[in-house]
Amino acid sequence: MDTISRENNSMLPVGGIIVGVIALLLGGYSAIKLSSVGKTLAAHEEKLAKVDALESQVSSTAATADKASRDLAALTRSTQDAFNQVGAELGNLRAGITKLEESAKAPAKSAKGGGAPAVAGPDEYIIKAGDTFAKIARAQGTTIDAMQQVNPGVDSRNLKIGQKIKLPKK
Repeated sequence: MDTISRENNSMLPVGGIIVGVIALLLGGYSAIKLSSVGKTLAAHEEKLAKVDALESQVSSTAATADKASRDLAALTRSTQDAFNQVGAELGNLRAGITKLEESAKAPAKSAKGGGAPAVAGPDEYIIKAGDTFAKIARAQGTTIDAMQQVNPGVDSRNLKIGQKIKLPKK
């Protein structure tokens, strides 16, 4: 039995060594893989940190964009209100100008249209059809120069019927 048990026992240590070597190889391989998984995990953690930073930047940018959108809407409303007010004032001004134009035209129409005749005050003359400074000066016994001096704003070439001019004092 000694011979047989020695022969059977001689394979056991060799089998144990083989199993131990395989276990060491598997342990080394798993350590290498575990190291590469750790490196990959660290790289992913860096990427996750970058994604988190980007997410916070996007969130703050979205909040800023929302605020800018609200500010723009408020500015648009206030601008529209200002345009409405300016438009109303322009309408009022236009109406006032139209009334002034109509009132300025009214005396000329009444003089031409045969309404109440214009009345000349003392030292005044009302232009009639065919009148010139020369004719008026002759009729009034004065000179053209004297007529122009008392009527500096009147164009003697564009006299209008019904227009009042001043006469020089005699």
